[in-house]
Amino acid sequence: MSGIDVVTGGGGFIGSHLVDRLLLDGRTVRVLDNFSVGNRRNLEQHKGNKKLDIVEGDVRDRAAVDKAVAGAERVFHLAARADIVPSIVEPDDYFTTNVDGTFNLLQAAKKHGAKRFLYVGSSTCYGIPQVYPTPEDAPIRPQYPYALTKYMGEELVMHWGRVYQLPVLSLRFFNVYGPRARTSGTYGAVFGVFLAQMLADKPLTIVGDGNQTRDFTFVSDVVDALVTAAASQLSGQIFNVGSGHPVSINRIVDLLGAKRTVFVPKRPGEPDCTWGDMARIWNALQWQPQVPIEEGVRTMLDHIDYWRDAPVWTTDKIQTATADWFKYLGR
Repeated sequence: MSGIDVVTGGGGFIGSHLVDRLLLDGRTVRVLDNFSVGNRRNLEQHKGNKKLDIVEGDVRDRAAVDKAVAGAERVFHLAARADIVPSIVEPDDYFTTNVDGTFNLLQAAKKHGAKRFLYVGSSTCYGIPQVYPTPEDAPIRPQYPYALTKYMGEELVMHWGRVYQLPVLSLRFFNVYGPRARTSGTYGAVFGVFLAQMLADKPLTIVGDGNQTRDFTFVSDVVDALVTAAASQLSGQIFNVGSGHPVSINRIVDLLGAKRTVFVPKRPGEPDCTWGDMARIWNALQWQPQVPIEEGVRTMLDHIDYWRDAPVWTTDKIQTATADWFKYLGR
C-alpha cells in the first residue's frame, strides 16, 4: 500500500483539522470535497505541500469517489450534509449525500482493498436519550432526517464490515466545536451563531432557558480519536466520542463574556442533555479527551475573526429558518 489517507470532506471544519494532523504525522493525504460547505481557505496553510492532493468532487459521484479512493490505505469518511435544521425540508439532499454517498465510498474502499474505513457517525442517533451518560447500545431514536441519514450511513458501514470483511469503525461525535467551525449556510451550531453575533454587537440568541447541557468536544480531541482508532486493529465497533462533561448553554455564554442575550423558543425533538458514555472507547483504545471547555472557549475567542463574515442570526431570522421544524416536529 502507498500509505495514502483519503479524507472526504477534508475542506470542512473537522476534516481540515484531520488533514492537519495526518500531514503532521507524515502521512500522504488525498482530500475529496465538493466545497459546497467546506472552504479552501481551511487548507491554505498546506499550499505547495506535495503530500496533499485535493480532488474536487462529490461523494454522490461514483467516478469521483473511485478516483479518490484508488490506491488508498485508509479512508476517513467525514463528508456529509451536517446542518440539522434544514434536514426537515431538504431530506432528499441529506439522503443522497449521507446514505448514497456513504454507499459509494464503501464500494470504492472494497474494490480497491482499503485497509481501514473510519466513519464519522453522530450522537443525534440517540434522539432524546433515556439514560445518561448515554452508552453506544442505547436505543436508536432519530428525531429528524439528519440524524436518521447519519445512522443509516453507519448501518451501511457496519454491514459492509460484516459481509465483505472491510475493516470498519464508526465514531459517534458529540457537539464538536473549535476553530473553522462552519460560518455560512443555514442556522446551525451554537458557537458559530454566538461568535458572529458577538462580532456584530448583537445579542446572543439562547434557545429555551439556556439550562440545557451539551457534551461539547473540542475538535483536536475528535481528530485524535479518529487517528487513534485508525491505528488500531479493531473492526466492526462503534464508539462514542465526547468530552464526558456536559456544559450548559448559559455557561458557554458566561465563558464567552457576552453581556446581551435574548431567548428564542426551545425546539421540539431536541434533548435537554447530551452526554456520551466514554467507557467503551477508553477500554478499547485508551482514548480520552484532553481539552477542558474553558481552554476550548479561549481558543475560540482567539480565532474569533474567522467568523467576521458569517451570517448574523436574529430572532426573526431564526423564527423563519425554523418554521418548518416546528411545523413537522411540534406535534
